[in-house]
Amino acid sequence: MNRWVEISFDCLPLRTITRLDIPIDASPVYQRRCELIKQAIDKHGSHNSYYLYNAECKFHLTNRENLGTIEFRWLGTLLTDAKDERAAQADLQIELIRETCDWLTAPVVKWFEQCVKPAVLVEFDRYIEAGDLQKAKDRIAKLQAQSDEQGGFLGMYL
Repeated sequence: MNRWVEISFDCLPLRTITRLDIPIDASPVYQRRCELIKQAIDKHGSHNSYYLYNAECKFHLTNRENLGTIEFRWLGTLLTDAKDERAAQADLQIELIRETCDWLTAPVVKWFEQCVKPAVLVEFDRYIEAGDLQKAKDRIAKLQAQSDEQGGFLGMYL
């Protein structure tokens, strides 16, 4: 462990969503994700908007793996600047899922919950700098092209 904050997420550029219909045979989990993506598009639009999911943020308060960790699950929309080069703001749903700090109080946990958004903004900038955003856009474009060529239906292309 060489980081104080560990953040992981999957990224879906909302501009790549071309269909908003949900397959009738979709699982409840998939249906819920599609509904949340629709809500994100309705609220934030699709330009320079990214839906982040399967996401976690873990804060380490000590140098011991099994002591002093606060872990949150989150999902939501991240918006970038006009040039799509920097994270600008995040609209996230955040939930505490685990902590190994018996000395924590409720106000401290709430404060760490508020720290998730700025930590995600920093990590998304690192994601852009690493070229991962472009890789995600390219992967979605390739799937879209394959679907168009085959006349197939991939729902919301997830």
